[in-house]
Amino acid sequence: MKNKYLLVLPAFNQEDDLQSVVSGAKDYSVDILVVDDGSTDNTKHILSSIKDVYKIHHESNQGYGQTLINSFKYGIAKGYDFIITMDTDGQHLSDQIPSFMDEIPKWDIVSGSRYLNYSGGIEHVPPDRFSINQKITSKINDITNFGLTDTFCGYKAYSTNALKKTNLTTPGYGMPLQVWIQAWKMEFRIKEIPVKLIYNDFTKEFGNGLSNPDVRLDYYLSIIENEVKAGSV
Repeated sequence: MKNKYLLVLPAFNQEDDLQSVVSGAKDYSVDILVVDDGSTDNTKHILSSIKDVYKIHHESNQGYGQTLINSFKYGIAKGYDFIITMDTDGQHLSDQIPSFMDEIPKWDIVSGSRYLNYSGGIEHVPPDRFSINQKITSKINDITNFGLTDTFCGYKAYSTNALKKTNLTTPGYGMPLQVWIQAWKMEFRIKEIPVKLIYNDFTKEFGNGLSNPDVRLDYYLSIIENEVKAGSV
C-alpha cells in the first residue's frame, strides 16, 4: 500500500508568504494541512481563499509547539504514515520535500539541518540565534549522542508510529527540545539531511519575553532539564 504523507504548514501572521509556499508545496504528492495559529494579519482571509488544503484555525495564538502538537494529532487521527513540517516564512524550499519523503520511511525522525553542509559565514545568521542554536545543539548531543548539527530547524519529517509514542506538552518554541529528549529515551532512529540556510527576517520577535537571548537560552535549558528528569514517556 502506498504511504500517505501529510505536509504541515504552521502559520502565524504569514500573509506575505503563505500563498506562494502552499502553491509550491502542491507540486508534490502530499496532502497539505495549514494551521493558522490565531493570526492577527490577513493570513486567515488568504487561507480561506486557498483550495485543496486542509485547515485548522486557532481563535487565539497557542504557540508554535502547540500548533505542531495539534497537527500531529490530526495526522495520526487521519491515518497518515508520515508527517512533514515546513515553515511558511519563506525560509524552507518546497523542492526539498522529496528528500524528506525518500528518507523518512527508513527512520523515525528526519531532521533538516542548515549547518550540516554549510560552508558560508555566520553573517548570514542572526548572531544570537546562531549562538543559542550552537549551545543547545551541543547540550542535546551531550545527553543523547545523536551528533546533531541543528536542533531547531523546523523542516522535519516524522513517522506517525513514532509520534504515537511521544507525550509532547510544550506549547512554545521549546517543543522541539522535548522531541529530542523523548526520542533519545525511546531510542528513535534519527537522520539529519541538509537544507538551505535562509534567514529572511533578522528582527524576528519571539514573544513572551523570549526575544531577550538570555531569557530564551534559559527557557530552552529548562525544557531540556525538565524533560530529562521526567519519567518514561
